[in-house]
Amino acid sequence: MKKQLALASAILGLAVSFGAPVVSNAAYQLNEEVKDPTPALKEASTIGVRTHETKELQNLQNKDAIVVMSFGTTYKETRAKTIDATVAAIQAAHPNTKVVTAFTSHIIRDRIQQKEGITYPTPEEALAQLKSEGYSRVALTSLDVIPGMEYNYDVAVYNLYKNNFKKMTLGTPLMYWMGQEGQTDEVIQTIKAVQSQFPKVGKEDAVLIMAHGTPDPANAYYSVIQDRIHTLGMKNVFIYTVEGTPNLEQVIPQLKLHGIKHVTLMPFMMVAGDHANNDMAGKEPDSHKSILEKEGFKVDTYLHGLGENQNIRNLFVERANESWDALQK
Repeated sequence: MKKQLALASAILGLAVSFGAPVVSNAAYQLNEEVKDPTPALKEASTIGVRTHETKELQNLQNKDAIVVMSFGTTYKETRAKTIDATVAAIQAAHPNTKVVTAFTSHIIRDRIQQKEGITYPTPEEALAQLKSEGYSRVALTSLDVIPGMEYNYDVAVYNLYKNNFKKMTLGTPLMYWMGQEGQTDEVIQTIKAVQSQFPKVGKEDAVLIMAHGTPDPANAYYSVIQDRIHTLGMKNVFIYTVEGTPNLEQVIPQLKLHGIKHVTLMPFMMVAGDHANNDMAGKEPDSHKSILEKEGFKVDTYLHGLGENQNIRNLFVERANESWDALQK
């Protein structure tokens, strides 16, 4: 495997370091033989925590802020217990720093503004406001679970606004590294954190964790998650998605194959919003609960988002700290 990676790095003109374990914000470095790399090559070689310094703004005084980016939810109760609670934990870790919550779903933030009179800025609005207030350095952090479509938005915001500030960093989502090249296996780390909320299961019991799914190739993370579930020896635990693969229809045959009679459904999402309350646990005939009951399973539901889990909140604080630490270097 290392030989294959080394060959790929030679073709791309990248240098990959093998040896002592690297830190979580490590990235491939351009080979020293590449004297005049193009912007595209620099972008292609950037992984992990991203860092940018704008040369023209280096004379500005340091004034730092953190922007926490989340998709958001219109479900007020779960928002308070998950997103707001996680942002509060990040703020507690940085008591003297301005921390701003920004929602990447423009529709959700508009609906909240209309129904509750609360204004959550988009990431673009948050950065424009920070710029107007004289903030010169910004650490961006994400409450995304995997680096899928929503994290692509975060990366786009970073790339489009990084030259407006003296320095900008962008952290990674909950699961990014998978143990490759000495990195922490954040998939195993996350599963262990979520395991604390699993009920005890017997031979005829199973836990189904419902993820969102994404049209992005990052949907492959769900296969990795299932693999790590097996690696950890967790029997009768399956992941499925609402809008990706594997879906519920693909998991049901596995349940029958394993002789499962009783299923506990729980969201593998930051919040227990519309997908959890309606798609998963709703009373409609096409809800996952109803479909499973029709197939003969006894079904219980666990309506709590990942953000309610203290272990998960701690991991999100770690991700924010990684972005913050990169800002301070």
